[in-house]
Amino acid sequence: MDLNHVLVIFMFLTFIGLLFSGYPIAFVLAGVAALFTLVGFLGDTYLGTSTGVDFNYVGMVVNRIYKLMDNWVLVAIPMFIFMGLMLDRSGIADKMMSSMQNLFGKVHGGLAVTIALIGIILAAATGIIGASVVLLGLLAIPTMLRQDYEKSFAVGTVAAAGTLGILIPPSIMLVIMADQLGLSVGDLFMGAVFPGLILGVMYIVYILGYSYLHPSRAPLPADREPMSFLVVWNVVRTALPAVFLILAVLGSIFAGITTVTEASGVGALGATLLAASNKRLNFKILKEVVHSTFNITGYIFGIFIGATCFALVLRGLGGDQLIENALTGLPFGPYGIVFVLLLGIFLLGFFLDWIEITLIILPLLAPVIGGLGIAVNGFGVVDNPELIWFLMLVAVALQTSFLTPPVGFAIFYLRGVAPKEVQLIDIYKGVIPFVILQLIGLLIIVFWPELVTWLPAQAYGN
Repeated sequence: MDLNHVLVIFMFLTFIGLLFSGYPIAFVLAGVAALFTLVGFLGDTYLGTSTGVDFNYVGMVVNRIYKLMDNWVLVAIPMFIFMGLMLDRSGIADKMMSSMQNLFGKVHGGLAVTIALIGIILAAATGIIGASVVLLGLLAIPTMLRQDYEKSFAVGTVAAAGTLGILIPPSIMLVIMADQLGLSVGDLFMGAVFPGLILGVMYIVYILGYSYLHPSRAPLPADREPMSFLVVWNVVRTALPAVFLILAVLGSIFAGITTVTEASGVGALGATLLAASNKRLNFKILKEVVHSTFNITGYIFGIFIGATCFALVLRGLGGDQLIENALTGLPFGPYGIVFVLLLGIFLLGFFLDWIEITLIILPLLAPVIGGLGIAVNGFGVVDNPELIWFLMLVAVALQTSFLTPPVGFAIFYLRGVAPKEVQLIDIYKGVIPFVILQLIGLLIIVFWPELVTWLPAQAYGN
């Protein structure tokens, strides 16, 4: 093992150690990069080593940051964040919950099914896991507990439904994945549709089955309305604005009418108009949403800059080649290596947010996937179908990680907004069945990769 490989290992160990120091992740990434640039420079200058890393990398970092800020695709990130936050304030979710519960009023677990459906709609409308989990937690858990739902079943449903925001487009994570790996955002958006819907349907089937077997844990509401045309119309009337907004954003991208950046602007404007139509828009709310958008965007782009510095120095030391050689040398076969990669990403999801994993880890893994020789049917139309398929596996693995005890991010989001009578053990018990469903969904995508590539192929083929 040469000196550069030793430095790569120490670079990762230093990064992992500083993660637990409490310093902001953006500063840790940039600081570690600066430290090992200095190590390389001093070694080459005074010790006669040949790491190849020197202060010229500072100029290269400036150039990379300029290109980062000049990237029009990334303009979609603050627009989608604004769209999600404004929808949280629009009051659409609570109206949908009230009307949909009447639609499922004669079914045990009807409120839980309603929460799952709203989670799917919010996921497609916000693309932010934290926003969806917190909103559903504040909105649904008190109502479910008042209706005598089992605590673990209630909080598990809310946590699982909220995490769909990481997968169902327009997920911000998919935008960043596409940018980092040079893929089409539209391909990833279309590729995520069926996996997201499959997971949503699996959630609903489980909820209905569990409620049928344990009706006392998911009782019928005492004041349920009889089924009528008015009940159905109320559901359509309350859900239609959000559905129309989703179709306007995704439909315009899929049809080739707008770019992702342009569609994000349409989504931000549409969410603002929905809030205004529900009389939930005033200067105070607009100021809070804009302020929160700036904060989240600043956080994401701070990590972008730190990750750019880290990745540049890591590649200069030969870290990407070291990782590729180590992984392709594993004696497990192509699918065994994919399993190892997904397991690693799953474990990293306990400690790192998806932003760090997307910016640091995935660019190092992309060449490995391309060299495994796994044949994924792109129907002769989709570019890099193997990589798009793998990214969907990564998205589901991260979604599973965020749900898994003891340190899943969704668990802590939910713990912060759940009523006092809900204990952490209730959340742990509630999410386990949904984690199992996630793993089943992951296997479905592994064995039927065409579920990912078929829709993009149809769009381009036509």
